[in-house]
Amino acid sequence: MALNDDQLKEFFKASPKEPKLLRIPSIKYLMIDGTGDPNNSPEFQAAVQALYSLAYGIKFGRKKRGEPSDYKITPLEGQWWADDMNAFMPNGDRSAWKWTLMIAQPSFITQRDLNLAVEQALDKGVEAPIESVRLAPLKEGAAVQIMHVGPYATEGTTIEKLHHFATDHGYELTGKHHEIYMGDPRRTKPANLKTILRQPVLLRKKAAQKA
Repeated sequence: MALNDDQLKEFFKASPKEPKLLRIPSIKYLMIDGTGDPNNSPEFQAAVQALYSLAYGIKFGRKKRGEPSDYKITPLEGQWWADDMNAFMPNGDRSAWKWTLMIAQPSFITQRDLNLAVEQALDKGVEAPIESVRLAPLKEGAAVQIMHVGPYATEGTTIEKLHHFATDHGYELTGKHHEIYMGDPRRTKPANLKTILRQPVLLRKKAAQKA
């Protein structure tokens, strides 16, 4: 199933007013791991460059080879966590943040596609950690999500709303905090940035019956 199919579009939409429970299927991603403050970490910026270089490399490589390539490059996504979650408090140690950056791929993308794109990027001398990028599935299952509108630094209130929605409905928080960046901070005013916030949850029996 390709990512531009109507059946998957709903997972890249969210309301800023009310969280919603979704069941996220297994989706293939280009992924790269790292640590550090995204605002001043060279590692973070290099990881973003590596992902986009390979995402476009895969698409254009397939087009050049006459293989299916009629799909859109989806937004950058990230999973966030830390050994000590106090690192995410207002005055926490942002250098301790851990992250996996991701770009979703159509289901027909293969390891061969990635290998060919890596070879091409290396031949072009791309200065990014492209060999650290992997292609892997992610199945989050049940998750609640909401749209945050505004600067990344103000996500706390929206995250709190998301967590309260989950616990109020009898869901148990699990897994890693997930963000989908619908806006480009280089071209969009901070007040207008849109970010989907997603939290995987476990459904207790009663809650699952109601969902």
